[in-house]
Amino acid sequence: MSQKQKPVPVPVRVLYSCEKCPAYCCTYSDIEVGKRDIARLAKHFGVDYATAEARFTREDPKEKVRLLRHRSDKVFESACMFLDREKRQCTVYDARPGVCRHYPDSRRCGYYDFLRFEREQQGDPEFIALT
Repeated sequence: MSQKQKPVPVPVRVLYSCEKCPAYCCTYSDIEVGKRDIARLAKHFGVDYATAEARFTREDPKEKVRLLRHRSDKVFESACMFLDREKRQCTVYDARPGVCRHYPDSRRCGYYDFLRFEREQQGDPEFIALT
């Protein structure tokens, strides 16, 4: 009787670089968070759950879900409150919400592909498309 062997994991080659992106995904108007996400942020900042919920989230009255708060942004109209506006990186990376941890959910990032295409078309490696 032969034992079933686990398949050897094949390394996935990622086809994007978040370090070269202006943080498109952080500008979603609705970044939904759950109770575990709020608890993680509370622990990260050393506050209780209720304080974290009030300080870092807002309620979507239509959907009855919690969303991360935004603030004005120099590149886009607004962005997640945890986005460093200069470095374009997450300031709570280790405590970031689950939706952020799992994005993108594939080997490719549509935003990154769009950014690369626009930079090639404009002949400008720093170009940021705002559409």
